[in-house]
Amino acid sequence: MTHGDNDPFELEAMIALRRDLHRHPELGFEEVRTSDIVARWLEEAGIEVHRGLGKTGIVGTLRVGTSSRAIALRADMDALAMPELGDVPYKSTTANTMHACGHDGHTVMLLAAARHLARTRRFSGTVHFIFQPAEEGRGGAQAMLADGFLDRFPIDAVFGLHNMPGLAPDEMAVVAGPQLASSDSWEVTFHGVGTHGAKPHLGRDAMTSAAHFLTVIHTIVARRVDPLQPAVVSACAITGGDFRALNVIPDDVRIGGTARAYSAQVRDQLEAEIGQLAAGVASMFGIRASYSFKRRIAPVINDAGATAAAFAAASVVTGKPVVTDFPPSTAGDDFAEFSNLIPGCYVWLGNGPAVGGALHHNSRYDFNDAAIPTGARYWTALVEQELV
Repeated sequence: MTHGDNDPFELEAMIALRRDLHRHPELGFEEVRTSDIVARWLEEAGIEVHRGLGKTGIVGTLRVGTSSRAIALRADMDALAMPELGDVPYKSTTANTMHACGHDGHTVMLLAAARHLARTRRFSGTVHFIFQPAEEGRGGAQAMLADGFLDRFPIDAVFGLHNMPGLAPDEMAVVAGPQLASSDSWEVTFHGVGTHGAKPHLGRDAMTSAAHFLTVIHTIVARRVDPLQPAVVSACAITGGDFRALNVIPDDVRIGGTARAYSAQVRDQLEAEIGQLAAGVASMFGIRASYSFKRRIAPVINDAGATAAAFAAASVVTGKPVVTDFPPSTAGDDFAEFSNLIPGCYVWLGNGPAVGGALHHNSRYDFNDAAIPTGARYWTALVEQELV
């Protein structure tokens, strides 16, 4: 592959690679082909490669000079379990699997920067390039940490990047404080006494209990959480009864959903309030409720020092002022598993207009290749700035 002053990031090759990854998406912990490609491109550049962290995760390590300072840069590799309905020529060839969040672009931008840094070597210290599996709710960051990431690769700071529709491809947003919400799931099962639909008085109606619960659950955010603290509680699944037996009131009705918050205190409050409300509704109808709350992803909260570093790097690579008032998202990202342990910053890079199918997790979404140079330059500037 050729490169030079006019193409320091091998842009033509990187666009081709991004589209190849888009054509062959892989779900979390199944990124065998993707990780093989990442390892090969890193090794070809002379970067030390460590495989098997979090099953399919890759860490590339590049040491230059004598400084003891070390930082990590993280990109995610996994796709989503959904069909691609767009008509790009590099459309997914894997059934019900597509890169609908731009992780193909994230992988390529970090690869481009890693290879460039290996050639130029204009820094002193250690940079670890994290290519993480299973960001989309399957726990890839936690799996990498459980496999000893921090013991094997001690770092002083960690940085993440995600594309964002609505910003231009040469535009970045860098904001201190909360960026992404916690992402937790909950389940409530109302245990009643089933009976004939024509004789409800002979049972205890779990279905009616569940209906009341669904109508009052939104009072948690509306009436229990401080109105100055953002929070979301949504019911997203319900099962009970059988449409082949519409004369039977079921014994049990199961409801599940998601809870989101930007602070540990509100997160704790949501867990307690959902359970308390379920128990109260069940008691009102003379039945029992069982409740579980599973903490999946902590909120991403940018460290002030790491954010200042990210802002400085973004300022030198974009053609526009860095956005510093970008609102936080109620989506989640397990980058929080790293940044809860090590000072970190998670930034946004534009993906073009947020119209049509351009939104994340949309069946017609596609990463904007015009963002690759900005992302690669950002990662490079950050390393050269922080490792001196």
